[in-house]
Amino acid sequence: MSADAIEILGAVEAAGPMVVTCEHAGRLVPPPLVVSEADAAWLATHWGWDIGAADVARALIQHTGSVGVLARYSRLVCDPNRDPSNPTWIRERLEEGGRAHDLSFNQDLGEAERQRRLTRYHQPYHDTIDALLARRLLLGADVLLFSVHSFTPLFGDEQRLMEIGVLFDHYEAEAVRLADGLAEQGFTVAMNEPYSGRKGLMYAVHRHGTHHGVAHLEIEIRHDLLHSPQACEDVGTRIARALEVLGIGRAQS
Repeated sequence: MSADAIEILGAVEAAGPMVVTCEHAGRLVPPPLVVSEADAAWLATHWGWDIGAADVARALIQHTGSVGVLARYSRLVCDPNRDPSNPTWIRERLEEGGRAHDLSFNQDLGEAERQRRLTRYHQPYHDTIDALLARRLLLGADVLLFSVHSFTPLFGDEQRLMEIGVLFDHYEAEAVRLADGLAEQGFTVAMNEPYSGRKGLMYAVHRHGTHHGVAHLEIEIRHDLLHSPQACEDVGTRIARALEVLGIGRAQS
């Protein structure tokens, strides 16, 4: 398995109630790909990764005694939260605020290079989620597949007022209970915002949750709440407490 593809956190045999995933945790562009100076500027933004999401995922895994997997490579290498048939699985061009950039390492890709990225990065990430869920289900208890993402406070000219969005497709009752728990922790919460889980935008947890028949939710956290490692830890602790409404283990003090 490629070490630049994934990072597993927590004990694989952990009896904790969740398998936590973070599809956009990292921003690595591993060799032989070469990053230009212009590429690097975009990689540092939300285009390259979900800022703060990995630190929140780490806190959740620690506080709930669960296991998790983080993608270490940038979503701009290939997006683990997209089906490989999706045109945005590998983005050639980025556009925002009147600016545009053609990613140097994604131009004129042949089928062999696309297959290399699928085999080296995308597939190992998803194989790991499958393996972790299978191990957890052997314990015979309920399990929640829980994905952590972050989003920008501004989308074009739109100010996003929610602090946390709870994304769901089939598991609306669980999503509502989690949203209530998050509200009790002081967050401003919205359902299926800033994206809808019912529109194919939570590919990873939908794919694996459906395959294994387990409850699956995705959470989106606004960037400005995640401005430092300590802020991420605090947010993760509050989310862990909110998860108690779903029977997830009590956060450690």
